[in-house]
Amino acid sequence: MAKKSHGLGRGLDSLFPGAEEWGTSIQEIPVGELDPNPDQPRQSFDQESIGQLADSIRDQGVLQPLLVVPASGGRYRIIAGERRYRASRMAGLETVPCIVKDIDVIRQMEIALIENLQREDLNPMEAARGIQALMKQCGYTQEKVSARLGKSRPAVANLLRLLSLPEEVTEMVRDGLISAGHARVLAGIKDPEEQIRLAHRAAEEGMSVRRLEQLASAVKEKPAKKRRPAPLPAELGELQEKIRMKTGLKSALTGSITKGRIVLQYSSRDELERLNELLDQIQE
Repeated sequence: MAKKSHGLGRGLDSLFPGAEEWGTSIQEIPVGELDPNPDQPRQSFDQESIGQLADSIRDQGVLQPLLVVPASGGRYRIIAGERRYRASRMAGLETVPCIVKDIDVIRQMEIALIENLQREDLNPMEAARGIQALMKQCGYTQEKVSARLGKSRPAVANLLRLLSLPEEVTEMVRDGLISAGHARVLAGIKDPEEQIRLAHRAAEEGMSVRRLEQLASAVKEKPAKKRRPAPLPAELGELQEKIRMKTGLKSALTGSITKGRIVLQYSSRDELERLNELLDQIQE
């Protein structure tokens, strides 16, 4: 039965032509015939929030229909509305209102991401991964994603920068120990060890983003430490010296007994010709 009072959520009707009329074909579908979207950008769901939504659904019902696509075996895949689906199950509903549409994969991804981005509690790492997936699978540029999602290009670029952070730091963002603002500051530091160290310090001290920016600037200004090459095994050191003695050239040997590299350095034409003569003698 049509229920025009149901809406799709702000943004979807303007992004997808004709979406404003989808609400005229709402169906009640058994909860047991619905499957979550495996490509759902949101990977974590706050159970307390789901419980609150379930209480609201018990009192007022599902006010906004789910958007689903037909799947194999007479089932349906949820494209938008997984929180409502989970809360409806918790509330003990047997059916939920759904809009059934045949939508191509690219639009499915866009809708799922747009719906989640419209919620302020979407984890920034989930948003970043969702945007990255949209770009890879749809061939979108940052400009195209910005236009489709209604976000500025700098905002999209800042989210994508978070994906360059070490796993330990991204987990802290996901768990809410540090904010996306903290993460953006850390992404500007090249050394992963410093990123991790400062992330933990920011979390432990309840540090502001401004204070973290100051510490990050100090880290960037430090001269990079030159790593000393590991000492050669004795036999390789002897070989390096033998090469120098035989060729009269500076030599650098790196690697191990089984694999490595020998570099000879000459500083004049005479030295190069001397090396050539030695190679001729070897051939003879």
